[in-house]
Amino acid sequence: MAIHSKVVVLGGGPGGYAAAFLAADLGLETTIVEADSRLGGTCLLRGCIPSKALLHVAKVISEASEMTHWGVEYSKPRVSIDKMRARKEQILDTLSGGLAQLAKRRNVRVINARGIFVDSQTLQLEDPSPRPSPTWGGAGERLTFDHCILATGSVPAMPKMFKIDSPRVMDSTGALALEDVPQSLLVIGGGYIGLEMGTVYAEIGSAVTVVELLDGLLPGADRDLVKPLEKRLRERFAGIHLNTKVVELKDAGEKVDVRVEGAEFNGTHSFDRVLVSIGRRPVTSGIGLENTKVKVNDRGFVVVNNKQQTADPHILAIGDVAGEPMLAHKASHEGKVAAEVLAGHAAAFEPQAIPAVVFTDPEIAWAGLMADEAKRTGRDVAVVQYPWQASGRAIAIGRTDGLTKWIVDPSTDRVLGCGIVGAGAGELIAESVVAIEMGCTVRDVAESIHPHPTLGETLSFAADVYLGTATEVYRPKRK
Repeated sequence: MAIHSKVVVLGGGPGGYAAAFLAADLGLETTIVEADSRLGGTCLLRGCIPSKALLHVAKVISEASEMTHWGVEYSKPRVSIDKMRARKEQILDTLSGGLAQLAKRRNVRVINARGIFVDSQTLQLEDPSPRPSPTWGGAGERLTFDHCILATGSVPAMPKMFKIDSPRVMDSTGALALEDVPQSLLVIGGGYIGLEMGTVYAEIGSAVTVVELLDGLLPGADRDLVKPLEKRLRERFAGIHLNTKVVELKDAGEKVDVRVEGAEFNGTHSFDRVLVSIGRRPVTSGIGLENTKVKVNDRGFVVVNNKQQTADPHILAIGDVAGEPMLAHKASHEGKVAAEVLAGHAAAFEPQAIPAVVFTDPEIAWAGLMADEAKRTGRDVAVVQYPWQASGRAIAIGRTDGLTKWIVDPSTDRVLGCGIVGAGAGELIAESVVAIEMGCTVRDVAESIHPHPTLGETLSFAADVYLGTATEVYRPKRK
């Protein structure tokens, strides 16, 4: 059998459903093909949402313990891992159920299947379950289309040397499953996923050790932003070991024996569980792209232009498969561009700033051009910082470990980038995105009245530092 749809979206994650819903709103007959039984993709089901829900638990536990400074003491929390897991699943069911209802209201057909390209306008629909299911009724069906938006996302990278067939060795998906609270947890990789999950497990009772091959946590992030986070994590984790390589994992029954090589952390050590968190890879293999004209680069990403079009005139690509940064909000915007392009609208993906957030404690967030990137490209910029030690709000809530910084074009005073580390940095960064996209100058930010006392006003205070008009920080006025 063969069915036809004007637009097919392969993948039901944040990019996929955003593209499908807008395409339907624009009058295009649309079908989503998703292998998972629920819409939402990695972000909702195995990434952003469950991890942030668990990080909320970790934050509350941490804040309760810090109330001792105010003379308020709580007993040690008792964690019911079963209730925590159930609450997490309830959140996922609520959100994925809402997406299913939105698809239904928009008349978007949802097919639960794996889609494999037969050619540039045909998908073979296969049983989505890992093992062939006799109850799956779509065997042998093909779906033809005028255009397909490829939104297959990404999966955790797992090197062969770490695949030892042990349930105690997890990727991020396994860590979010919350099978138990291990007494000891090794996190391989000091990126944002490893640090976020390490934060969760540390607060609910695990002794967390992090090993990172490079010489710093969060490679690629601004060092000024990473320093306060690393200081706090070293107080909460059992250990953080940089310039350290994991050379072997061995299943030892109730433990995992890990052989490492590093200056300060060497030899073989045993852990109850190991989380491998060394990045993600795009899902571009095993889906039949070789049967189309789509081009894939040497890193596995689909090559697209600013309209999300591939080398195949019938296929567009969005989200993690279309290149870094691998972020849900980037995928959603690309999905909307793709839908508008198919509807014949003038649209292009040309952002000035894509915000990134690490939801650790403290949070780290940045958007636009950062100082290290400017230095690498030889661009002349001015960098100004406002320390949260001068913020009344930060002092009041006991979180003076923050910092707000602007990256400014000294010839025009336009803001080019922003970085924030501190409590709620992920919420604060949105203002800077608007400022950068609108081409604001530092004076525009400084003269926009911010409410006091808030952490948000550190953005205007940092602008004041640049202008030499800061109240709480003394800096002579620029000539």
